[in-house]
Amino acid sequence: MEHMPPNAVTVADLPGEPDALQAFALEQNRLARVLWEQLEILQHQIAQLNRARFGVSSERLAGQAELFDAATDIPAPPAVDAVPVESHTRKGRPALPKDLPRTRIEYDLSDEQKMVFDTLERIGEERSETLHYEPSKLTVIEHIRFKYVAKKDGESTIVTASAQPSPLPKSNASASLLANVMVNTYVDHLPLNRQEMRYARRGVYLPRATLCEWKLASAELLSVLLPSLRAHQLKAPRMHVDDTTLPLLEQGHPSTRTARLWGYLGAGQRNENGVWIDHPPAVVFEFAESRAGAHPLLYLNEYKGYLQADVYSGHGALYERGDIIEVGCWAHCRRRFFEIAKDQKEPGLAAQALQWIAKLYAIESRVKDQAPDIKLVARQTEALPVLAQFLQWLEANSIGLLPRAPLAKAFGYALRV
Repeated sequence: MEHMPPNAVTVADLPGEPDALQAFALEQNRLARVLWEQLEILQHQIAQLNRARFGVSSERLAGQAELFDAATDIPAPPAVDAVPVESHTRKGRPALPKDLPRTRIEYDLSDEQKMVFDTLERIGEERSETLHYEPSKLTVIEHIRFKYVAKKDGESTIVTASAQPSPLPKSNASASLLANVMVNTYVDHLPLNRQEMRYARRGVYLPRATLCEWKLASAELLSVLLPSLRAHQLKAPRMHVDDTTLPLLEQGHPSTRTARLWGYLGAGQRNENGVWIDHPPAVVFEFAESRAGAHPLLYLNEYKGYLQADVYSGHGALYERGDIIEVGCWAHCRRRFFEIAKDQKEPGLAAQALQWIAKLYAIESRVKDQAPDIKLVARQTEALPVLAQFLQWLEANSIGLLPRAPLAKAFGYALRV
């Protein structure tokens, strides 16, 4: 059914009774707030779509005044001090690594140059280095298995030496080539079509369908490492978890549906006998058909430590048993305010919230290379007072925000961090 705009209200349409007139005014005010809220939501969605299609990714703000101004009796957003940069002198070109193989090329005077002088005595040499690149090359390894006619007790048979030219059955790809495909894909993020073109330039046609099959089969071979990787990861002092959408195409269904890829990162430092030891980071990705909280709950069932994640209700069960300590994610919080402030003409509440978060970021930036105990002191003495003022600012300015508007959702997220 098509929605028609309401007819214009004239003076003659207004009720004559004071109570009825008051009720009419309240209803009009309610409708105006609903329409304003819908307008804010739609404007935010349009701005996001335009930015995704035409915008740049740099986080530079234009700012815009919000509907409600900040009260004068609450903390004002802090001015973010510039991070001091120590003066330094320009250093020369860094030396090339000593462990790289070196080829010596000697340069001498030509015979014509030597003939100019009566005598020449070499007193030394000047040395300079250039970094040389040798393009990778493809070679063919021939696997020759010797065959024998073996005789014993009057009977003969043919015996052939065993060999396994490829880790994959019935494949002509060596282990080094499979490793190259995996590194190109997951370390250098090179799509298979570009890998196909790269191999073609070397005179070998490897269709991307074949590369995809190799990639999947290699992953199956490497799956034996997953239990050890998970065991190491779950010993990390802190864990990071997040998820992203993934289109899932099922057999018999013409269209895709939304699945999830959960990423888990274990890292951090631990104090061993007074010395802070880095825990080598480990990342594991797990596919799931939904965003249900049961997936991270199952994966982190035996984990004990700090967990940094977004404010998602599905994570609530992780913290109930007390072994996992919740750590909020300021990046998620900041992004919500940034998406609003990005499209605004005048700096308002969203931009002011970013100032508070920038103050916290400045503290972290200053101590990022320090030991954890030094970071703790800075957070307790410097960050906590800023957080207390930010909380007071959030609570005061959240009053009166339209509940479904993006700004109200950003405030709600920040209050839950």
